[in-house]
Order: sequence, then C-alpha cells, then structure tokens
Amino acid sequence: MQEFIYYNKDGIDFPLPETILVTQSLTDIPQNEYIVSNTKGTQAELVADEIDFYIKNSQDSLASKIKNVEKLYEINATKFDFARDMLFKEEVNNTVLLICDNEQKSEVLRSMVPDEFDLFHVTEDIVKDLKGQIGNFTATVADGEKDVDLSISQVIWYNQKDIACKYTGIFDPVEEGLDDVLAQIRTNISNFEYRKVIAYDSSICQYHERREEVCGRCEGVCPTNAITKIDEVKHLEFSHVDCTNCGECFSVCPSGSLEYTPQGKESIYNVSTFYKDTHPLIVPSKMNLKSLEIEVKENVLPFVLDTALFLDESSLLTITQMSGSQIVIYNDYFSDSIKNSIQIINDVYQAKYKKDAILTATSEDELKEKLEEVSFVENSYVNYNQQGQRKREVFASRLEKLVGDQDYGTVKTGEVVHYGKVKINEANCTLCLSCVGACNVNALVANAEDNTLRLNASICTACGYCESSCPEADCLTIERDVIELKPTWFKEEVLAQDTLFACVECGKEFATTKAVEKIANMMGPIFASNPVKQRTLYCCEDCKAKLMIKQGLLNA
Repeated sequence: MQEFIYYNKDGIDFPLPETILVTQSLTDIPQNEYIVSNTKGTQAELVADEIDFYIKNSQDSLASKIKNVEKLYEINATKFDFARDMLFKEEVNNTVLLICDNEQKSEVLRSMVPDEFDLFHVTEDIVKDLKGQIGNFTATVADGEKDVDLSISQVIWYNQKDIACKYTGIFDPVEEGLDDVLAQIRTNISNFEYRKVIAYDSSICQYHERREEVCGRCEGVCPTNAITKIDEVKHLEFSHVDCTNCGECFSVCPSGSLEYTPQGKESIYNVSTFYKDTHPLIVPSKMNLKSLEIEVKENVLPFVLDTALFLDESSLLTITQMSGSQIVIYNDYFSDSIKNSIQIINDVYQAKYKKDAILTATSEDELKEKLEEVSFVENSYVNYNQQGQRKREVFASRLEKLVGDQDYGTVKTGEVVHYGKVKINEANCTLCLSCVGACNVNALVANAEDNTLRLNASICTACGYCESSCPEADCLTIERDVIELKPTWFKEEVLAQDTLFACVECGKEFATTKAVEKIANMMGPIFASNPVKQRTLYCCEDCKAKLMIKQGLLNA
C-alpha cells in the first residue's frame, strides 16, 4: 500500500519515484490511509507544504529534485513515526457565560440563533473569580450579599481582562469579531480536540520539590495557563488544553525535563540524518511556505517544524553537525532563549571554524540574503548514536567531538541559557555530599573508590541548588555563564578528596577524616572534663553507644 501521495491538477513536469502516487484528480484515487501528502484533501495524516515549495523554487538539478522530493516525503514519515503527541477530545456543552453591558448583550442576542446557547449574562463588576478550563469553567459572581458559582463551558467577555487571555475557550468580540467568536464557539461544541505536546520528567526538573526556588523558567515564559507553579510543594501542574504550542517552555528548560512530543530529541536526530550534505532551511509551519516565491540555490532543503521556538542549543547543534553545513532559520520572531542558544553555537563555530553556524532571517529580503550566503562547514559533520542521552548530555557529547584535543578558549552563555563550573575550597569541604544530593543532572558525583567529589562541568546547569545546599562556609561557589572549549571541560574533575576515618574502638571506617575532625574540634572543649565522651567523638555509631552505656553503668 502506498503511503505517499502527490496531487496537482496541472501535473508535474518530472517523474517521481514509484513510492509516491501521482495524481491530477482526487476522485479516482485509491482510498488508502496516506501518511504524507503535498496538499489537503487527500486524507493524509501529514500535509507537507515544503514539497511544492521545493519543486517550485529549488535550483537543484532534475536528478537531485527527484531524489529530494522523495526525501521530503520520507522526512515527514519519520516525523510521524517519532511523534509522541496524543490527541484528546473535550466535551463542551452549550452553556456560555456572557460578560458585558446590556447594549453588548443585545448585539450578541441579535447575532445568535434563538436559544442555541444556554446563556448566562453578567456585568464585569460582579465577576469575582474565574477558573477551570474549556468545557468546565467555574465563574464566581456576586449576587447581593452572597457569592454564586456558575458552571459554564465557554465565555464571551467584551474587553476581557489579562487573566482571561490565559485560557482556551474565553473569547473577546472586540479583538476577534463577534461573528468569528460565535462560529468558534459553535465549532467547539460540535468537536473540540487538543493535543498533549508536553512530556515531563519530574526527576530532573530543577523546580520539583526543592527547598527553595532555583528554577521555574517554563512557567515564566508560558503565555497561558498551561504551566502553573504550586509553590507550597514545588510542583508543576499542566493544563494541556490551554497550551498554544508556542514552544518557549522547552527551550528555556535547563535540564530537559520538558520535551516537545511532536518532535523530541529522537525525532530531531532521525530527521537530521536526511540532511547530510544539504543546507537545512528551518521554517515553522506558520510562515506559509506555499506563498513564498524565492529562488533557492542548489542543496538547500526545507526543514519544517510546527514551531521553531522549542529548539535549544542541543537540537540546533544536532541539526548543524548532521548536515555539515550552516543552517538558515526563517521566522518572524525569535525568543530570548533561542537567540541565546544561537549565539552560543555561533560563538563556538567562530572559535573553531571562523564562521557562524546559524543564519537567521525575519523577512523575505533577509531570507534571500542568507540563502545566498549559506555554505558548508568543512570537517564539521558529526554523527553518533545519542539515544538515551538527556538534553545537556547530547550537547556536551557533540561539543566534545567538535573540540577534540584542542583548546579554543571560552565562550560566554547568557541571560537565559546557563552553563557553569562548580568550584570547591577543598580546605573547607568535609565531603558531606549535600551538593551531590542536590544535583539531579549528575554533574556532581561522589566516587566511593577514591573518596572524591567530582564535577562534569559540561552538563552543569548552574542552577545554584548545590551552592545553597552546602552547609560549610566559604566552600562551594559557581562560576556562571561560561563554557570552556577544551578537553578537560568534558571530563570528571576532582574537586575534593579525603581519607576515611577508622573508629578508634573497632577500626571500622565510618566517615571522612575532615568531618570527624570538624565535629571533634567543635565538641571537644564541651567534653573536656569527660574523657569517655571525648573518645566517643572518634567512634562509629555502634561503639559510641556502647561507650556511653558502659560509662552510665560505672557511674550508677
């Protein structure tokens, strides 16, 4: 069964491989479940506008065009195979809350079909609270001296307050037009679907259940109610129905605890394998490739994403190294996090290759300029099996392969994407390992074989939780916002080391020497008049108890 279909009523002036069904009519085609199509109306899972864009604008040779059109179909099939976003349906009934004055209410009633909605009308001044989600909102309104809760499915709110913008299912006719609002409400009642695009791993989240807040950036960049911090317990809550799929939360997450399910790490890697020896042109689907008429030089191949804002330094370096080329990103908006990631990678490439890795364009004129400028980066191709690696580990591994055995100096990170290096004043470190327990990305580890505290700086997020967890004064600090482009940056560095102290009674090693000496120095003067108590300071837990019991019996 064919999974690819190409439809154009005017046909195509060169042959396509047999894997693609080519048709000039949609009436007589086999009713297969197609995976990828170049156009709507073919019952395909994915519509790839980049196919017609490439055919129309590419300057590739005919042989390359035939090969690359098939490749674009395979790229989209790969995206489909690796997508992990799940489709959900929400029951939305016809209860609607109308928040406006009486004149605006009359306007709504004139535009409605009589009795099509179960309509509640209130003025804004009596609305005290609104919470929930589309299909299940609760509005608290003042009714004389008491409050009343109204259960509604959707809301029409004239000149809505900022809080309303955070919810799906709340509409402002002043902004969107009343006819469009009513049409959308009717559509939602008949069929409301949404996708779950956020996958969350709390075990490496740098907000989850921590004593103090050192992260929470995802909630800060979320424009809606999709991510909420519960500060009392340091938990994140997700309202997937309110997610607008903007992508910003993924790019600011330092540890990779949030992953974009339509195109996660595995998807980006597997799709990138198709771009070797090409110039990837990254374009979010909103940029409407179909309407873009621009001459595209040889070897440029479009790389279409739902949104470009989920890209981070790890995914960007993957695409760049897998292509062996500079890449071009065409978008009308770049968030601070993606700009920061691009700058980091460009600084790295400037240090080694004396050229930028990533070229950006926000207008058609800029795009023409960057497509002319884009070129291959000699000896920059890197491919390895990165399956199972976390976000920072992927970036570190790729960066290590770029650095090799050379020293290219340092690059600064920035205000959004942070890297850093933990430093220890070994004289004050007792190897209590509080910092190791605080680090959930395994940048700090303890090695039991040689009693050392070690750091892999390349995966440190510079979150600062180890710094606040260290109980010793003048002991642990972090050099923030720096990446060292030399081999030692990627190796475990010994920050502190100590010997184990043997119990003076039984000889069992039970703590580090520095820890025992620290406690003994603190408590020794207090126990100066009691030799037995002084001796317990150098004993393991079992022997300490035995000595104290023995002294108690002798004194009885």
